[in-house]
Amino acid sequence: MACRAIFAIHLGLYLTSTIVCGQVAGASEPADSGAHSQVDGKAKSPALGEATRLIMEGTNRFRNQEGRGELKSQQQLVATARDFVDFLARTEKFSHEADGSEPTERAKKHDYAPCIVAENIAYEYNSAGFETEDLARRFIEGWKKSPGHRKNMLDPDVLEAGMAVAQSKESGKYYAVQVFGRPRSAAIEFSVVNESDAKIEYRLGDEDLSLEPRVTRIHQQCRASELRFAWTEAEGKPGSFQPGQGDRFIVTKEQGKYRISRQPPDKE
Repeated sequence: MACRAIFAIHLGLYLTSTIVCGQVAGASEPADSGAHSQVDGKAKSPALGEATRLIMEGTNRFRNQEGRGELKSQQQLVATARDFVDFLARTEKFSHEADGSEPTERAKKHDYAPCIVAENIAYEYNSAGFETEDLARRFIEGWKKSPGHRKNMLDPDVLEAGMAVAQSKESGKYYAVQVFGRPRSAAIEFSVVNESDAKIEYRLGDEDLSLEPRVTRIHQQCRASELRFAWTEAEGKPGSFQPGQGDRFIVTKEQGKYRISRQPPDKE
């Protein structure tokens, strides 16, 4: 007797940034946890480890198509995604705080030191089951079609990720989790040096700042923000910059006018 296939997909997303201290480890791939065969009309059972690999591969292909850098698989983020997806599948709860914590907290519990953590979650159901490739494709396409999830997948400031898929033994639903990150060790550090004899005003992103004479301020950012010196033409030529790692912006004042020089880091 033929069975009617029932489909469902649900999505969720989370994005945050933070600055903490800690250690970052290397990359690892999750182990396979299923088979991909169909016997005598039984529901197809995808290979979950392979589906996870295909989701990572498909996400990087999507990023490459959109001009983004490729993500590296990262051990602590893989463990974070694996533990959370197992929790979702075991409890059938579905939210970013389903276990009472937020994605950044979960990553920290796995010794990840984050600048940025972003998370996508989803589940799929089909009474006929899925082929491995089809399950991975459905998760990827579902996220791509949702603006918030798409934004996380294409975030230019994340550098690494961990992904995982699990199945609920109770309902048969397949859950997927993507955890994206930028480690604290990859924070953008630059300095503003006021070598003039007057207090200067400048703007970094949405924040207005001032700096006393003969003072240096070191900035650390998880996301690159515009640095803008917006004094009047009479005071000097205004300047707008996108700071890079190790840059020094030196402000001097000569004949009543400010000057800005950008000094890149020394190359060894």
